[in-house]
Amino acid sequence: MVATLLLVSGAVRVAMGLGPALAIAQAVQTEPEEDPPATGLDPILAALAAREARVAERETALEDKLRALAAADEEITRRLADLQAAEESLLAALSLSETANDSDISRLTAVYESMKPADAANLFEQMAPEFASGFLVRMQPEASAAIMAGLDPQTAYSISVIIAGRNANAPTQ
Repeated sequence: MVATLLLVSGAVRVAMGLGPALAIAQAVQTEPEEDPPATGLDPILAALAAREARVAERETALEDKLRALAAADEEITRRLADLQAAEESLLAALSLSETANDSDISRLTAVYESMKPADAANLFEQMAPEFASGFLVRMQPEASAAIMAGLDPQTAYSISVIIAGRNANAPTQ
C-alpha cells in the first residue's frame, strides 16, 4: 500500500512538472527569435560567463607577464655573456701585462748582473732597499754577492733584512 502511494505521488509530481516543461519547449520551438523565458539557470549562466571573462583576463595578464619575463631572461643572458667576454678580455690583458712586466724585470736584472759590481753597487746605493732587494734575489748569487760587497754596510744590512723577511709571513703548513 505504501509503495502504491509512493508511485502515485511520483506520477502526480511528474505530471505537474511536465506541463510547464512542455510549454517552455513549445515556446522555444515556436518563437526562436525571442529571448527564452527567465529560468533559475540565468543567474548561474551569468555568473559562469563573468567567471569565464575573469579567467580570460587573468590568462591574458599571465601571458603578458610570461612574455616580459622571457624578454628579461634574454636580456640577462645577453648581459651575462657580455660580462663573461669582458672578464676574459681583462684576464688576457692582465696576463699580457704581467708577462711584459716580468720580461722587463728579467731584462733589467740581466743588465745589472752584467755591469761591473762597483758600478752596480753605486746604482743600488741610490735605490730604495725594498726595490733593490727585488733585483738582488733574482740575480745569480755570485753577481748579487759582488754587488752587496760594494754597498755601504748599512745599505747592505737593510737589503739583507728585507730579503730575509720576505717569506716570514708565509704559511709553513
